[in-house]
Amino acid sequence: MITLGIILLVIGFVAGISILWTIGIILVVLGAIFFLLGAMGHAVAGRKHYW
Repeated sequence: MITLGIILLVIGFVAGISILWTIGIILVVLGAIFFLLGAMGHAVAGRKHYW
């Protein structure tokens, strides 16, 4: 999810498409939150580890 967000950020920046930039930011933030929760041992979406 983090990787997809970064790809969308780059495409949105290069192409000048603001919706891709916004979706990319949201995906990066959600991916980071899920990664941190999974790293702390909390179950995320029914999985013990999220990565």
